[in-house]
Amino acid sequence: MIEPATERDLEIMALQLGRTMRGVLGVGARCACGAPTVVVTSPRLPDGSPFPTFYYLTHPAATAAASRLEADGTMAELQERLREPEVADAYAAAHAAYLADREAHGHVEEIAGISAGGMPARVKCLHAVLAHALAAGTGVNPIGDAVLELGDWSPAECACAPEARGTADGASAS
Repeated sequence: MIEPATERDLEIMALQLGRTMRGVLGVGARCACGAPTVVVTSPRLPDGSPFPTFYYLTHPAATAAASRLEADGTMAELQERLREPEVADAYAAAHAAYLADREAHGHVEEIAGISAGGMPARVKCLHAVLAHALAAGTGVNPIGDAVLELGDWSPAECACAPEARGTADGASAS
């Protein structure tokens, strides 16, 4: 489910990324404190350029956790999991789900058939598959679920900088 982004959400995203987000459609997942963790972006940015990363990981601690896994060679381990037919099939289904989610917000010919994170055949970006798993929910993206399980960050525990926290009720402060 995509929640509309509030002005406070946009402020928090800018703090998280050090820049203003472009093409924000809403928030796809939140930290325990309510701060955005995943922003959902338009498949075509306001300047007209195509943007394939529909689910964009913004939370600094989540991003750092994915980066640590990439640095320690976990991508190769996760790529090996795709040799298991049931994992490969689930990852291909995740790719199709990602494309369908994005397509519901506009068809962009330049990125048709391209999802994120290397789906459906490769494990290329743990940030992208983690963002998809957080936004889509457990059981949709098996590689993203594995990244969440293997990482040292959890959306259930706030690791936000004090100025980038939401409210504890799950909605951003306004």
